[in-house]
Amino acid sequence: QIAVRACFLGFAFGCGLLLSAGRSAWRHFGWYMCSLSLFHYSEYLVTAINNPRSLSLDSFLLNHSFEYNLAALSSWVEFTLEKLLFPELKQITWLSTVGLLMVIFGDCLRKAAMLTAGSNFNHIVQNEKSDTHTLVTSGVYGWFRHPSYVGWFYWSIGTQVLLCNPVCVVGYALASWRFFRERIEEEEITLIHFFGEEYLEYKRKVPSGLPFIKGVKVEL
Repeated sequence: QIAVRACFLGFAFGCGLLLSAGRSAWRHFGWYMCSLSLFHYSEYLVTAINNPRSLSLDSFLLNHSFEYNLAALSSWVEFTLEKLLFPELKQITWLSTVGLLMVIFGDCLRKAAMLTAGSNFNHIVQNEKSDTHTLVTSGVYGWFRHPSYVGWFYWSIGTQVLLCNPVCVVGYALASWRFFRERIEEEEITLIHFFGEEYLEYKRKVPSGLPFIKGVKVEL
């Protein structure tokens, strides 16, 4: 099953390269295919390097959630419909380039966060502290408290800027912001339980990294 998923992502990446190399109206969609397949494959690869004990089929994040799959399908439908109705909208190369840069930045930041956290990183929020669990505050964690979420946030929006999907740009931004606001609050409750004053001090010094998200409120 791992090989099937890896081959599927490799096939999608190859198809994306073929579309990207041409001069057709689907060129920017090729960029998107390469970005999407590389993101999911690298999620598994970095997890295998960092924390092999937590490695599973779910590490590809291909079955992240029903909402995630619905969002991806919605973006493909919007791109196709707008390409048929407003083909000039899908030929704004400078805008797609901005989206591609957002995608590269977001994915690199997320992978840097995963590599910096090492075995502390897990795709599932942990409710029990292990003996090796430490609070990571160095590297990109010195910039943001949740750099992996910041990276994913801008990566997801960047994919829609790349596709010149105005409806999904707004939809992805709102849905991602709401998801990460709730996820950060849930995670920070756990981190405060794990590390107490050490995490509270870190929280006071370092921003979450996401706009208008301050994390869980602590009553003094």
